[in-house]
Amino acid sequence: MFRSKIAGIGKYLPSRVVSNQDLVKYMDTSDEWIQERTGIKERRYAHRTAETTTTMGVEAAQIAIERAGITPQDIDFIVFATLSPDYYFPGCGVLLQRAMKMKEIGALDVRNQCSGFLYALSVADQFIKTGMYKNILVVGSEKHSFGLDFSTRGRNITVIFGDGAGAVVLQPTEDPNRGILSSHLHSDGESAEILAMYNPGTHANHWTNEPVADFDDAEIGQMFLSHAIIDKAQVFPNMDGQAVFKKAIIKFPEVIMESLSVNGYSTADIKVLIPHQANLRIAQFVQQKLKLRDD
Repeated sequence: MFRSKIAGIGKYLPSRVVSNQDLVKYMDTSDEWIQERTGIKERRYAHRTAETTTTMGVEAAQIAIERAGITPQDIDFIVFATLSPDYYFPGCGVLLQRAMKMKEIGALDVRNQCSGFLYALSVADQFIKTGMYKNILVVGSEKHSFGLDFSTRGRNITVIFGDGAGAVVLQPTEDPNRGILSSHLHSDGESAEILAMYNPGTHANHWTNEPVADFDDAEIGQMFLSHAIIDKAQVFPNMDGQAVFKKAIIKFPEVIMESLSVNGYSTADIKVLIPHQANLRIAQFVQQKLKLRDD
């Protein structure tokens, strides 16, 4: 069985920088309030029309492919992770394949939110290990800014998220000292709604106490996305920040220790830890719990 190695890495950040002070124009917040709770000072926003989730993914992918020493024509599978796709369907994977003029290959979209890139990487890893594909492009790209609530009501989410993309090319290797050692994926649906974007969606019965049978097909169809849903600001993401924080500081160390244990390592062996970016306070808590040095 092969191992998967990361042969090339690429990233893309939009040029527009949005500081905490910029957000004060839209909501009751401050630089101090945001930094105290998240550690974030600024974020990037994509151009409203010229940049999409796919175009940012293309920019990152071009760099990763070039660094891997191959061309877009050498890619034989795409895994694209995003929660902010260009279209409800089709997925960004096929849009990227078309934009980069690749041959006719498989393109899989992964919708696992913040953990999407890790899920995408783990899927690609399995295809490499089995020998099915030799050059897999894994992309994580988000254009959050187009769907945020820029009011005080939505500040606990809006101050956190920005736009950008990253990509890697996975290839097989027989070198025992290189490659992905293991992946450890978990989900806990019990608390699914503590961070969620409900609309547009197919859960029309969630917004009314009346039985769905009392509505005709046309009325139910309008519940997917209606003026009423928009007027009630039910098209924005919602988060119970404290609940998410409490969940993260428990689950994050658990899965790190699981991955170390399976591979025969301890926290003392960690040279670099790269956590997801959402909250510096979570990262600091994990660092303290695992007794990792600042460097």
